[in-house]
Amino acid sequence: MDAPLWTETHAPTLSDIPQPQARDHLRGAVEEPMNLLVHGPKGAGKTAAVRALADEVHDNPDADFTELNVADVFDMTKKEVANDPRFSSFIDSKRRRESSKADLINHVLKESASYSPVSGTYKTILLDNAEGMREDFQQALRRVMEQYYEATQFVVATRQPSALIPPIRSRCFPVVMRAPSHEETVGVLRDVVTAEGVAHDDEGLEYVAGYAEGDLRKAVLSAQTTYEDHGEVTMETAYEALNALEADDAVEGMVAAAEEGRFTDARSTLDDLLVDEGYGAEDVLDELLSVARSRYSGWKLAEVHRLAGDTDMALTDAANERIHLSRLLAQLGEL
Repeated sequence: MDAPLWTETHAPTLSDIPQPQARDHLRGAVEEPMNLLVHGPKGAGKTAAVRALADEVHDNPDADFTELNVADVFDMTKKEVANDPRFSSFIDSKRRRESSKADLINHVLKESASYSPVSGTYKTILLDNAEGMREDFQQALRRVMEQYYEATQFVVATRQPSALIPPIRSRCFPVVMRAPSHEETVGVLRDVVTAEGVAHDDEGLEYVAGYAEGDLRKAVLSAQTTYEDHGEVTMETAYEALNALEADDAVEGMVAAAEEGRFTDARSTLDDLLVDEGYGAEDVLDELLSVARSRYSGWKLAEVHRLAGDTDMALTDAANERIHLSRLLAQLGEL
């Protein structure tokens, strides 16, 4: 999407959070600051809820709210951590040279917690996707939480609270973000499309909500995709746009399986697209190239285009399309 994401431009306030119990618990944290463990399934609105909390409690949330995506940080190399503009001010040349990646991350966490708030009496640090945090880092986090509890509120957001060590869980008040109901999702969608001035009907919103299956982020972005493709959100336009989107997801999964050498899985998805879903070979090839452009660059992307050109040539000869597309998938696994 080229336009601003509706999930950002229509980020909820605390009052907008559709789950009543979670909303009440977060309001309690406004009145009495405490560490929080916010947990629930993907797309339930955990991150958006914590951002809404930060906007409510901090006069200057840009300065006093820090958001660290654990999955992103832990996937970084040591050099990437040291050079990240969010952290570079904490890391001098000696520490950069002599410390391990684990030491750098621990140092960043401690330094982030140690700074005094710009406004008010405390600041908030969100550790998102915390299920990916190794136990040694969790132990380090526990010590930081103990040391800086007076000036720093920690919010740990995760889909899997059992992955956290008991000392962290015991230091946080639990806030359960259940998946929103179908009716709650429809209500959020109606508020967003009305604010955007988008033509819509109830059947279209119902269809998008059902397609998202309790994932609020997916629901809002699906409505935006439908609008950008067709200029409105109705049953017909949502069906057309989101069926195409499902095909995109299937092709991406097929390419990933081919890369990993799971050729049987990749070919099974190909069969589903060609036979069960009725997509033409040229459509699948076009989507495969679109996925490739988002995953590859340089010589690898050039080679995929060359292989796709050979496949396209074979398809024009009216040969068996399944055989040639399967051959292309096998070649992807060899790159």
